[in-house]
Amino acid sequence: MKLFLALRNVAGFRSAFDFGARDVAHWFPGHMAKGLKQMRANLKNVDCVIEIHDARIPFSGRNPVFRETLDVKPHLLVLNKMDLADMSQKQRIQNQMHRKGVQNVLFTDCLKQRDDNVKKLVPKVMEILTDTPRFNRDENVDYCLMVIGVPNVGKSSLINSLRRTYLKKGRASRVGGEPGITRAVLTKIQVCERPMMHLLDTPGVLPPKIDDVETGMKLALCGTILDHLVGEDLIADYLLYSLNRQQKFNYVERYDLEEPCDDIQQILKRIAVKLGKTQRVKAITGVGNVTITVPNYNAAAYDFIRAFRKGELGRVMLD
Repeated sequence: MKLFLALRNVAGFRSAFDFGARDVAHWFPGHMAKGLKQMRANLKNVDCVIEIHDARIPFSGRNPVFRETLDVKPHLLVLNKMDLADMSQKQRIQNQMHRKGVQNVLFTDCLKQRDDNVKKLVPKVMEILTDTPRFNRDENVDYCLMVIGVPNVGKSSLINSLRRTYLKKGRASRVGGEPGITRAVLTKIQVCERPMMHLLDTPGVLPPKIDDVETGMKLALCGTILDHLVGEDLIADYLLYSLNRQQKFNYVERYDLEEPCDDIQQILKRIAVKLGKTQRVKAITGVGNVTITVPNYNAAAYDFIRAFRKGELGRVMLD
């Protein structure tokens, strides 16, 4: 990284993001009551609830309805995508979780072919069940877990990772890079043989209402909301603001910039030129219509966002 990055005076960067008077209500497709109803109906057959969330936003966007309606069972919080998160803040996150009453937290990277943390999940679940008297069992039984979370945080990836780890088998749940892949509560999927353990995959369920626009932006940036509902240009601008605020300047070298910049239009123009993302449009002039070449800002914004989601702009902690 160039020397100026370490010496950069960030006083010129925005200290707050201007959300305007945006209403986040239209970003969220309904309150997903059907999925939640299916989860409640299956609870009677569940021994432990596995809540999975994005490690970059360990607090933002966790659905409060889960805690209100599903917390009647033993609970383990899995913070996935740890490979994309700034893990230097792991202890701070765990301490805050404990203060909020969440005692059992596990960080994972479920897309990794061999994740040692995934190996800890089944022993951790058995420890939780053993420490919960009314769920303590002496006989060898078939344990059933339910995986819950907001969209696109890795529920299906967790199931597939557990199957690779404990059964040496391939994927049983469909995985995708956009929210909304799992549409309904599925049948039991075996993930372990000793002890015999099955998981129920569930559709991602967003909170029924989010009043805080910044929470909505964090969810959008991490891909839990379809990009077009928020706008790629707005997501890209919030990404730039977040990177600069944390002094994560990997984007400077990636896009061959002279120095960090706080103007998203300049950034997108540079990205478009570097990647050859341009488009020809007609312009009206005093001498008639002419065709000119202009940067494709939408394509540039998409590349900027995608690079962040793949971890190519550095590890961050948005909360």
